[in-house]
Amino acid sequence: MKNRVTDILGIEKPILQGPMNWITNAEFVAAVSNAGGLGILGPNAGQTTVTASPEETAERMRREIRKTKELTDKPFGSTLIVGGDLKYTWPILEIVIAEGVQVVLLNGVEGTLTEKIITPLKEADIKIVYRPLNPTIEDAKAAQAMGVDVYVVTGFDEGGTLPSSIIGTFTITPMIVDVLDIPVIAAGGIGDARGVASAFELGAEGVFLGSRFIPTVESPAAQSVKQMIVDSSAADLLLYRTLPAYYRSLPTPFAEKLVALDKQGASREEIAKLEGGSGAIRIGMLEGNGEGGIVTVGTGITPIKRIQTVQEVVDELATGIK
Repeated sequence: MKNRVTDILGIEKPILQGPMNWITNAEFVAAVSNAGGLGILGPNAGQTTVTASPEETAERMRREIRKTKELTDKPFGSTLIVGGDLKYTWPILEIVIAEGVQVVLLNGVEGTLTEKIITPLKEADIKIVYRPLNPTIEDAKAAQAMGVDVYVVTGFDEGGTLPSSIIGTFTITPMIVDVLDIPVIAAGGIGDARGVASAFELGAEGVFLGSRFIPTVESPAAQSVKQMIVDSSAADLLLYRTLPAYYRSLPTPFAEKLVALDKQGASREEIAKLEGGSGAIRIGMLEGNGEGGIVTVGTGITPIKRIQTVQEVVDELATGIK
């Protein structure tokens, strides 16, 4: 199962777990890495409360990195957000380097990636997986020129913050594969080995999944959320406008309220303010409170029929890799 992605990242299977903001912790990430994939700590990994302090955010990440190291000797990743004023990015970047994390996932908007971020990571021999919110041919070429190791192309089929361009995963993947020399990983709407096989047929050399890993034993998501995903399909998903573009959610009371506001003509800014940033995810998916939160997942949830261990999920997905 070796290819360029496994060689670059030092993993056994080219299967990457999405960071999912609040819905990761050391136990979960270590389980993915121990199963042969790449576990990735999200921006609020292991946390249940909000802090506005960049320094406290960085120290929280340091503690979660150290917990993960105690649970696996395999490579794992940590997330850096690219864009805005970077006030949270720089302190976490310093922590990632100091703690010897082997892989960094850069999440960003096209045009915001800079050598100021790339250079210190390269100098520390940290592998860079870059995942822009809106993948484009121009952005992909620029990222490759700057020295990223792997490019993640995300289609509109994903969960979480959706791209502004409504292009499906299996359309945009070959678009990007055809213009890059570095390996490409496909993200969005992949829920089983058939989706994995399809991504590889289109030229991807790895897959990046979030929703598929939520209904697992090790996931920190609320048990009610795991069961809701198992009991649902892509046909149940709601879609609404917000900042920066769109979100989708399974039908919680709060999500239905946001959809209704959208239909009534509320602005993206008004809806985003009500969401409270990632607060709706924390409330809905970590706490299991559908009255105040959302359950945002991708269109690949249909094949999920039961709650499994992370190892079982990775093993099943890997059967799609030829």
